[in-house]
Amino acid sequence: MGHSLSSDGPELPDPSDGRVRVAVLASGGGSNFEALVQACRADGHRRAEVVRLIVNRPAAGALARADRLGVPTCLLDHRRFASREELDEALVARLQQDAVELVVMAGWMRIVTSRLIQAFPGRLLNLHPSLLPAFRGLDAIGQALAAGVSETGCTVHEVVEEVDAGPVLAQAVVSVLPGESRESLEQRIHREEHRILPEAVLARAGLLRCGAGQGGVGQG
Repeated sequence: MGHSLSSDGPELPDPSDGRVRVAVLASGGGSNFEALVQACRADGHRRAEVVRLIVNRPAAGALARADRLGVPTCLLDHRRFASREELDEALVARLQQDAVELVVMAGWMRIVTSRLIQAFPGRLLNLHPSLLPAFRGLDAIGQALAAGVSETGCTVHEVVEEVDAGPVLAQAVVSVLPGESRESLEQRIHREEHRILPEAVLARAGLLRCGAGQGGVGQG
C-alpha cells in the first residue's frame, strides 16, 4: 500500500478560465518544471497552467522550487508501492482529483505502465535527453558520449507503451565538443530542454483547447 503527502498550497485556478490544467512529474532538481511554470505564466495566450507537481522522492529538489513558485505538490514515494502498476494507479487518482488534462514527465525517473498511459491518451508527454530514436532508455547522455557522436540533443514526445518510442513533438540539436565532459554536455542539453519543453507543452495545450488533442505539434 502506498502513501502520499500532499501540499494543497494556494487555491487552484478556476477551470472556467479556459487554461489547460497541467501536472508535472519529476524526480530530481526540477529545473524543467520551473521553466515550464514560468513559461505558462508568461504566455499571453493563457493556454496552460501548472496546477500540480508530483514527485517520487522526498528529497527531490523540485519540491523547493514548487514551494517558491506557489505550485501545490504531492509526494508519491515509489518505494512505498508494491509495483509500478500500484504507483501509477495512485498517480491517476491524484491527477483525476486535480482535474488534470495534460501530464508532463520532466525528469520522472520511473518507467510508466499502461494504467497511466491509457488514462491520458495523447496527453502524456515526456522529455528525453537525446535525439530520439537515438539513445533510448536510461543514461542517454552517457550512451551518446560512449558512442562518440558529434551531436545529440533532447526530445519532447508523447508517451506510448514502448519506451521512448512515441510521436516526436519537438527536438533540439546539441553539438558534442571534442573532449567534452558529461557535466558540460548535460548543462548544454538542459538549456535546450528549458526552451523546447515549454514550447511543446503550450502548443499541445493550444490543440487541447481547440478539441484536437491527438497527434504531433511539429518539431523545433
